[in-house]
Amino acid sequence: MSIAHRPSASIDSDPVPASFTEDGSTRAHTTTRVLRYSRLVITVVEGPHDGLRLEAAGTVVRVGSASDNTLVLTDDDTVSRHHCEIVPTEVGVTVRDVGSKNGSYLGTMRLVQATFRDSFTLRVGATLLSVSMTAGAVERERSPSDRFGDLLGTSDRMRELYADLARISPCDASVLIEGETGTGKELVAESIHGASARAGGPYVIFDCSAVAPTLAESELFGHERGAFTGAATCRTGVFEQADGGTLFLDELGELPRELQAKLLRVLEKGELRRVGSNRTITVDVRVVAATNKNLAAEVERGSFRQDVFFRVAATHVHVPPLRERLDDIPLLVEHFLRRSATGVTSRDIPEHVWSMLRSYAWPGNVRELSNVVQRLLVMPDRALTPELPRSSGSFEREPPRRLPATLTPLRLARREAADEFERRYLRELLALSNGNVTRGATIAEVSRQMIQKLMRKHAV
Repeated sequence: MSIAHRPSASIDSDPVPASFTEDGSTRAHTTTRVLRYSRLVITVVEGPHDGLRLEAAGTVVRVGSASDNTLVLTDDDTVSRHHCEIVPTEVGVTVRDVGSKNGSYLGTMRLVQATFRDSFTLRVGATLLSVSMTAGAVERERSPSDRFGDLLGTSDRMRELYADLARISPCDASVLIEGETGTGKELVAESIHGASARAGGPYVIFDCSAVAPTLAESELFGHERGAFTGAATCRTGVFEQADGGTLFLDELGELPRELQAKLLRVLEKGELRRVGSNRTITVDVRVVAATNKNLAAEVERGSFRQDVFFRVAATHVHVPPLRERLDDIPLLVEHFLRRSATGVTSRDIPEHVWSMLRSYAWPGNVRELSNVVQRLLVMPDRALTPELPRSSGSFEREPPRRLPATLTPLRLARREAADEFERRYLRELLALSNGNVTRGATIAEVSRQMIQKLMRKHAV
């Protein structure tokens, strides 16, 4: 559906110069394109958050009840955790429902995906949103390249990301990378380091979610011998290890609040003290951080320090989810196939499989696509689970069914649905990992003990 009035984005139309090759053919110069997006004002005009206002320009606005959304509607229990997305495009503003339970509506019409070229109202659950396009515009560059470092993709969203990274990488400012799980934030960090003046220095990774809070300070800043029970020797922390290079702090939103003040000292002054020491050590480190949380929302909730956020987010990029770059799927699949070194190419994949890949919502993003390609190589007959076609059609879900006259109590129905999901997920996981519990735990991003517990629970 499209309502045509004035456009919300335009492209600079300067002529592209040409040059001639040795054989006389013409080669066009690749130039960076500049797009201008209208500024959006999104206001809640009805519902529990009445009066809430958000301004955005050139960025995707994610709407839902979870804290990692751009527009967070926690008080409306009819809004899904991830309900819909409001996406600026070259031709207007696209609204895309991402599988919400109660749907996104324009009047009485339920939307799967629609593009608007003027202001409109949108109902999500019990909340009514007014989306207005205001005067003024923001400019976004789009790179002519189809890759940056190890990142691949020819979609508009990725080309805009490449242009941002090309400007950010040479400078020494801290970088905050936001994006959903599985989008490739670590690859972005590696690519920034590789394109920076620090490329010849160390590149150190620290996962803030993988270390116990009691050990995090020692891992970050190091400790002296005897600083605590078990500290038999001195140890350098990751900041000292990264001296002269780049430190990638993965899942920064999981860092305990009591350590954030000490992190701020290093970011501002380049100084640290090991646990159990009074000696100040100077380090020269560029910090690149990543999170799948909305840190701005975490700051408002008080779970993340504002001063640390502003320091880390001196520069900021957002990695688009795979559902916003479906045109990149053939290129990514071909890349994963080449990496497998099996001799299988994209030409060997049937057309009906391509159709499913392009219509799936990909909640696990590029990581999930990589797993599907692995499964395609190992078990071609089970490469695509039954869930894939059911979530096709631009994320459209099945229409609501009429409920029977008698129902199981909600708590029992919820438990049965959860058990069925766990059972189906576990079977698929073990099939993908060939029964290897450790590998399955890595894929599912949980502990081996959790997988074993589920196996006992469901007798798998």
